[in-house]
Amino acid sequence: MEKDENSNYYFSNSNFFWPVPGFHTITSPFGPRKTPTSGASKVHSGIDIAAPQNTVIYSVTSGEVIFTGFQGANGCTITVKSNNLNISYSHVSPTFLVFVGQTINIGEKIGNVGPKNIFGIPNNPYKDSNGNPTNGATTGCHLHLTIKKDGIAVNPLDFF
Repeated sequence: MEKDENSNYYFSNSNFFWPVPGFHTITSPFGPRKTPTSGASKVHSGIDIAAPQNTVIYSVTSGEVIFTGFQGANGCTITVKSNNLNISYSHVSPTFLVFVGQTINIGEKIGNVGPKNIFGIPNNPYKDSNGNPTNGATTGCHLHLTIKKDGIAVNPLDFF
């Protein structure tokens, strides 16, 4: 890894920025898996990176924000379009720091890892064992990173 003048960490073998510097534990890899909670997919479309609530999330590449909102099992989500890639950051804080139509740069702060429980989302079907609404199909705080190339989910680790 290399460190730039802004104290941001890049992986030296790519032009992509790691979204949560200092946090590298993958708790659920890309591909087939045993579902961790009701509503989660048996084929994981991205990777889950363990990180505590409020951890800063940085854009992995430059592009345009095309979505911010609640997206079912993904919970609160930010999606950025960069050429033929759509990069989605899920289970983020519902206090969005970016807006649809905004152009962002690689390494720019775009959000924070969200809480497990979120309130005030109409018709949110996801609940924890206590009946409290969750940030999508999640068992705890983490960043779910999905990269779709030409509309097909690909392993995000292939870009780092």
